[in-house]
Amino acid sequence: MDNEHIRRATRNDLTAAGQSLAAAFDDDPVWRWLVDDRGSFARRASQLMRSIAAMHLGTDSVWISPGAAAVGIWAPPGRFRTTTRQLLTVAHRFVPAAGISGMKRFASLSALDDLHPSEPHWYLAVLGTNPTHQGRGLGGAVMAPAMARADAEGLGCYLESSKEGNIPFYRRHGFEVTGTYDIDGGKGPRLWLMWRDPQPPAPTR
Repeated sequence: MDNEHIRRATRNDLTAAGQSLAAAFDDDPVWRWLVDDRGSFARRASQLMRSIAAMHLGTDSVWISPGAAAVGIWAPPGRFRTTTRQLLTVAHRFVPAAGISGMKRFASLSALDDLHPSEPHWYLAVLGTNPTHQGRGLGGAVMAPAMARADAEGLGCYLESSKEGNIPFYRRHGFEVTGTYDIDGGKGPRLWLMWRDPQPPAPTR
């Protein structure tokens, strides 16, 4: 995928981004735990993903491929914690989509904030590619802008992988597993914590 076609998302992209991410996470153990109603998963997950993307628009750190086929939601250094103000801006969509049980489960994820590395870093909050567009390098393409900026700033990148099977993909982009975390004291699925050191610039010829 040519990275010149990757751009920052705008409010007009939110619906398509939410739909693509919901499709990408249809079989994801964490999102299936958060949204436990299979019959309405696509609709509810789409609204939740749309809300998460909306909360990050103000940091100019949501990148999408053409048609929002792939979406990478990043948080810049020091901005990974969801603020009350951010949540209030999307509460009208987020709360009904999550439901009471879902809100409790989302609240349990707040413990993840304390697992972030202490040094400044870029945080990959959500990465997904619509299954109909997978295998074309889109996931790596929407990661590239933030990773390039992190490298230029001499900063690392951090993420939590919700699937063990995704670890090889992230390793190809420089991430390594630093630990695991079982959500809600083991009541929820396992996450794999991953860190990427800043990469030196490619040698010039």
